Amino acid sequence: MAKTVSLTLPLTREAIAALEAGDEVLLSGPVYTMRDAGHERALQCLEDTGELPFGLAGATLFYAGPTPAAAGRPLGSVGPTTASRMDFATPQLFEAGIVAAIGKGKRSPAVVETCRETGSIYLCTIGGVAALLAKAVTESELVGWEDLGTEALRKLTLKDFPTYVAVDTKGQDLYRQIEQAAQ
Repeated sequence: MAKTVSLTLPLTREAIAALEAGDEVLLSGPVYTMRDAGHERALQCLEDTGELPFGLAGATLFYAGPTPAAAGRPLGSVGPTTASRMDFATPQLFEAGIVAAIGKGKRSPAVVETCRETGSIYLCTIGGVAALLAKAVTESELVGWEDLGTEALRKLTLKDFPTYVAVDTKGQDLYRQIEQAAQ
């Protein structure tokens, strides 16, 4: 049975081990925004140095390109990007130390298997409500790759940011469970 859990970031693999696909997770603390171009740069850094850039080991990535500050908030809006676009890099980043990722949509079998192998998770959040999600962001700081514009690496501080476990550490996949139930 799905449960609701509040967790403080950064996450540890021990803290997420008991989560199951379908659980609601309210996140508070720092996440890092990264999309396609940032993943390419992170992989290049990993190849060049053997380490994740900017101390990202142990971090949670949020596949998002936030808009500038608005309405008295650090961001105008921040919605999830389709996660499958990052599947080309996710296994390597999870193996290098990323603990979790947040996006929307189904992941490839390789990402699901990497979650199981590394004890990482994929969290999903609701698309189409980016202005509402921005209300759960209390701070936004540029960390790197400013030349990427909205795809720059940013550190966001969250307060009760709503997500759901889409792929847990055991490789259970919420999207595939829903697909199977619908057949």
